[in-house]
Amino acid sequence: MMDVLFQPITINRLEIKNRIYLPAMHLGMAVDYQVTDQLTAFYAERAKGGAGMICVGYATVDELSGNTQNIGAHDDSFIPGLSRLAEAIKSNGARSAVQLNHAGRYNFSFFLNGKQPVAPSPVASRMTRETPKEMTLDEIQATVEAFAAAAGRVKAAGFDAVEVLSGTGYLISEFLSPLTNQRSDQYGGSLENRMRFGLEIMAAIRRAVGDAYPLIVRMNGNDFMPGGNGAAELREYAKALAAGPVDALCINVGWHEARVPQIVASVPRGVFAYLARGIRDLVDVPVIASHRINDPATAREMLADGMCDMVAMGRSLIADPYLPEKAKSGREADIVHCIACAQGCFDHLFKLKHVECMCNPRAGHENEVPTEKTAQPKNIMVVGGGAAGMSAALAAHSRGHRVTIFEQSGRLGGQLYLAAAPPGREEFACLARDLAQQVALAKIPVVLNCEVDAALIEEKAPEGIILATGAAPLVPPIPGIDQPHVVQAWDVLAGRVLTGKRVAIIGGGAVGVETALFLAEKGTLSAEGLKFLLVNRAEDPETLFQMATRGSKEVILVEMLDKVGKDIGKSTRWGMMQDLSRIGVTTATQATVVAITADGLEVEKDGKRETIVADSVVIAAGSVSTNPLQAVAEGKNIAFQVVGDAGGVGLAFDAVHQGYKAGMTI
Repeated sequence: MMDVLFQPITINRLEIKNRIYLPAMHLGMAVDYQVTDQLTAFYAERAKGGAGMICVGYATVDELSGNTQNIGAHDDSFIPGLSRLAEAIKSNGARSAVQLNHAGRYNFSFFLNGKQPVAPSPVASRMTRETPKEMTLDEIQATVEAFAAAAGRVKAAGFDAVEVLSGTGYLISEFLSPLTNQRSDQYGGSLENRMRFGLEIMAAIRRAVGDAYPLIVRMNGNDFMPGGNGAAELREYAKALAAGPVDALCINVGWHEARVPQIVASVPRGVFAYLARGIRDLVDVPVIASHRINDPATAREMLADGMCDMVAMGRSLIADPYLPEKAKSGREADIVHCIACAQGCFDHLFKLKHVECMCNPRAGHENEVPTEKTAQPKNIMVVGGGAAGMSAALAAHSRGHRVTIFEQSGRLGGQLYLAAAPPGREEFACLARDLAQQVALAKIPVVLNCEVDAALIEEKAPEGIILATGAAPLVPPIPGIDQPHVVQAWDVLAGRVLTGKRVAIIGGGAVGVETALFLAEKGTLSAEGLKFLLVNRAEDPETLFQMATRGSKEVILVEMLDKVGKDIGKSTRWGMMQDLSRIGVTTATQATVVAITADGLEVEKDGKRETIVADSVVIAAGSVSTNPLQAVAEGKNIAFQVVGDAGGVGLAFDAVHQGYKAGMTI
């Protein structure tokens, strides 16, 4: 029986070789709207990896619709670059599409040389902190025609299809939503009127590209915005699109302002498939499901269960471009999975950097000349088998060096397993296993339970050393810290110690927040238990909510700064802050711990001393680099590099990328 993931599918008259769709993602790789070699190489690699169809973008339709890092489609001068991109995708075996979009009120005047963003109504955006200009009827019609003209350019450039983004809080969905559309003319009020703008755009595009050219719409299944479009209205919109000129629907979820997490690790794999299914049951065109589909097993199950007709795998193919080919050839165990950390993708975009990936340090650098195998292979000792050490070993091995990893513990992975301990962060353990599997595939020797010292270095006589010895918990000089009820956060997360009912955590950085969530979750209802009690109607929904969000411990987070979680990436932080509040963690900011007592903590806040009662005190005050072997390497005149936390405490992203660069430059 043929694998459902690799069955062909037809959209309009376009046959696609499998059910894997790489959705459009803003990559920050265009320059002045022009397609770059970096962008072309990025997508060519994903086409080589076996994706059935690749959609690039988003692409602009006029000068108010995006910024210069978007792909341009609003002028004929962009067609040559678009053609190169289409050819790079198609010549490597995938079908190609471009997504068109207009940001509307989600654009920033900063990107528009001071011009005011436009929208159906002057409703301020919580994301941009700006109020847009209300569009006139003439501006609405000009925008409709701009979409059509841009679609014509996409077709002229040689792409196989065009997609329109009609969700996520951008312009078309702003017209559709009563939250942002307060017009009283033919484009506002009733659902029929609010759908008008989107339907007019699709009809104009169909006239521009002809009946045989595939037109796909990416739309929301639910906006998750109070006062906005829920599933019921969006299903009516889907039916109107499918009954008209649209050939397929790609189902997105949420707006950028929505309070429901959509992309981070706490979102269960494939959880939003129900929205695709709800629309698929009502329309006669292919439906593509989206969000957190990061492995073939999840994708295959969704297809087999009739939830959708295709699966959108975006960041999954950033992390491993060859995921489709590995799945097709029976090598699923070799896939490097996206773990939804957002450290290299979304967090980079907030900093106006191009997309990279924690799991794949080559992502975004595919156009750089690959380093040839070295003509002088060396014996390289990698000390430390965490993220940095494994990344360094794999890179050095790829260059042809003879590499051995020495790890003091009984397994590879290091602090990735600590990062995986809090609720919703389990995917970090997946990266530890994936990297260890890559090490095994490369047949790199690994010596576990081995403490490297000067004698071992002298015995092995390496020609180069990569020091990836990591970090250790910081022990702050607080009176009373040596008492038996005081423990380290790392020991809590590793399950090496237990805590009492009332827990005070010193330190509100990432580790402190994660430890607070880990402890506050103790005693809450499991997902399995929640489903059992719900389907058997054992308790009412509000009681079940309380049981799922209130554990058996009282946790307080004590931080010297004015807020907690300052070192957490922007994509993840807001959700974790929301979780802290929902699960009942108390925070005390701008509070300095002056002593630990038998009964808890003495803190100073606003010039006053306060007592915090606690049965257990957890130290989450940060980390310090551990690099005892650098002096040994220097004394023996052995070339060395220091990577990861051993050289300076940072993110897992930093560890992976530093390791990779170190290995590639030997």
